[in-house]
Amino acid sequence: MAPTSSKQLVAATFTPLTGRGEINLGEIEPYLDYLTEKQGVYNIFVNGTTGEGMSLSVEERKLLAKHWCEKAKEKNVHVIVHVGCMSLKDSQELAEHAACIKADGVAVIAPSFLKPKTADALRKFLQEVALFAQGLPFYYYHIPAVTGITWQAKEVLEGIETLIPSFSGVKFSSSDLMDFGLCLSNYQKQLFLYGVDEQLLPALAMGADGAVGSTYNYLGCQANQLLSAFENSDLVQARKIQNKMQELISYAMEKGFDVGLNKQLMIELSGLRLGPPRLPILPCPHEVAVLIAEKFYSIFS
Repeated sequence: MAPTSSKQLVAATFTPLTGRGEINLGEIEPYLDYLTEKQGVYNIFVNGTTGEGMSLSVEERKLLAKHWCEKAKEKNVHVIVHVGCMSLKDSQELAEHAACIKADGVAVIAPSFLKPKTADALRKFLQEVALFAQGLPFYYYHIPAVTGITWQAKEVLEGIETLIPSFSGVKFSSSDLMDFGLCLSNYQKQLFLYGVDEQLLPALAMGADGAVGSTYNYLGCQANQLLSAFENSDLVQARKIQNKMQELISYAMEKGFDVGLNKQLMIELSGLRLGPPRLPILPCPHEVAVLIAEKFYSIFS
């Protein structure tokens, strides 16, 4: 089921783990089959927030990135690997590895423990990581609610093309649509993927090139339909789909929507063996995920 929109739809993938919390590489191929055949998603973002990347060791992240890339290339799936870490050296090591395994791009989140004090400091951090990515398309991953970095993305992007010739765009996971719009108007050659799933339609109206998010693992079909409706100027249909997505996400939020709940919901809807989240994220009670899955079927049936 190939997508019918020219807009990019990217699933931020969960990391398959065993019941004992170890990496489960055997589930990656069926996971990719599910995304392409059931959801029409041909772009993935690995080792990010949804993938619990910051809770994985550098070696685990390398192992996952390599396996995702190998299996994805067999299925014509585009892979962006998140390589951001608290340590500059670790980020550089992961960026270099991503280039060696021929990933399609790398993304970097701002360090969030010892935070950069200025946008210039963050740009320099990003530049030093990009130097090790050997020219791979480079994306800044903007998610202020998680990093605590409160500057607008447009401040981070000032002069970034000079510092990072391979700079290719932003994974913009913030609800600040003014900031998003200013980024789009000033950086028209780059790819801006919006990362707040429940606000996809307004982001498209601002000019988003597509979307990247966790719910597209199981709402890929619906999101692709929304993208197609928008491109065909059918705003009535696009709003209808967005409203349904909002209804599901709002219900999930009432139940304590986090990575653990989201992962268990994916298991319920897909049948994949993704395992529990890794501490400090706690597993979601099975009965809660079942309730949200039932809500999904009632909304989209």
